[in-house]
Amino acid sequence: MEINAVNALTYEDFVKLFGNVVEKCPLIPAAIWSYRPFKDLADIEAHMREFIHGLPDSGKEGVLRCHPDLAGRDLQSGTLTRESQEEQSRAGMTTLDSAESLHMSSLNTEYKERFGFPFVICARLNSKADIVRQMSERLNNDSATERERAIEEVTKICSLRLRNIVLSDIQTKL
Repeated sequence: MEINAVNALTYEDFVKLFGNVVEKCPLIPAAIWSYRPFKDLADIEAHMREFIHGLPDSGKEGVLRCHPDLAGRDLQSGTLTRESQEEQSRAGMTTLDSAESLHMSSLNTEYKERFGFPFVICARLNSKADIVRQMSERLNNDSATERERAIEEVTKICSLRLRNIVLSDIQTKL
């Protein structure tokens, strides 16, 4: 999809197309639509990143709470978003054995009890072993550090999802 096509989208179509680049947070693309015309993909990313980083701590935590547990209930019940399903699958979270599932469930519970939001990591950039290791390590962070770390992971996820939408159309034309 060329940037001119993105800029020509109606508000409704823009929100529909980019509504899940930040998991279950269509408010973010809704908020940046008025910055059109965008120069390029990097400009869209910058506006989204700026919006997310400009949120108060409670807003950032709200964004984080929209994310599902890794290998959690939504995965088991088939209610993950298409994007999360693909990302967790690529990272090996859909093929855990029973011991790994139990361990992930325990880590998810401990993490949410400690921080008040689910563990967020860009699964597409990490292996199953990396995810478990980082989750264990990040449990040692203080709340403010972990909130900012998790928000950085959100922006990585957002960037990759934006690229999937905008660049996939260009690549099919090549």
